[in-house]
Amino acid sequence: MSASLTLTGLYLYPVKSLGGYAVTEAEVTPRGLRHDRRWLLVDERNRFMTQRQLPELALLTVAPAYNGFLITHRQRPDLLPLFIPFEATPERTLFVTIWDDMAWAWRGTPQADEWLAEALGRPCKLVYMSDMVRRDVEPDLNPEGQLVSFADGYPFLLIGEAALADLNTRLTQPVPMNRFRPNLVFGGGEPYEDDTWENFQIGPVPFRAVRGCGRCVLTTIDQQTATKSPLGDPLRTLATYRQVENSVMFGQNVTGGGVGRLRVGDVVTVLSRK
Repeated sequence: MSASLTLTGLYLYPVKSLGGYAVTEAEVTPRGLRHDRRWLLVDERNRFMTQRQLPELALLTVAPAYNGFLITHRQRPDLLPLFIPFEATPERTLFVTIWDDMAWAWRGTPQADEWLAEALGRPCKLVYMSDMVRRDVEPDLNPEGQLVSFADGYPFLLIGEAALADLNTRLTQPVPMNRFRPNLVFGGGEPYEDDTWENFQIGPVPFRAVRGCGRCVLTTIDQQTATKSPLGDPLRTLATYRQVENSVMFGQNVTGGGVGRLRVGDVVTVLSRK
């Protein structure tokens, strides 16, 4: 059993592929941290939009506000901050596509759509996933029937500080943790030791490490400037020592086994290994 493992970071991303922010505590729900990736931007075909196709989404920062959050544009001071509530109302609905899934969603306001279209220079719509929507984690690795929000495929992403420190020793320009958009960051232990984890607890809350997280081009995008790293670092560097079949692995896709509250400083306890 590993010793001296603690939760050192908790991050929320209220809108998929926009900026996130750190919190000192967060509520665990059946489909991830409360308020995490419950909002999504979709295009004119109602298909999800991410930094993979639109790196400029990184320029839209998100900050907490009372009962919601504020979106601002790093390079457009002429755009006043846009307030979005944590939850939408069911007045207008539509079906949206995210990867191979279709889900119905509640629309945000026309004013939010207009602000975001102006910020991005293209038509888009902001939509919300209600608690009544069922979007399942991939069935082959989901015997418990776990749910997920608008995150790519799993409700939580876990990364160890030691893994990032190890990667940064191999890069000409170190990168911050926000390149990898984790929800849960832990300190202590060896680099990549979470590769072997299966069941673990953070404080009293149970989790399961399902599989490593295959990384994409988003890891090459500077979250401050929306520019891509030269030569594809850190993705290219990770590929030299963290490639499994056709995927470059960094961090763990995680499901939760219940509800509860997490706090930075909670002890992380590994209960079983793969």
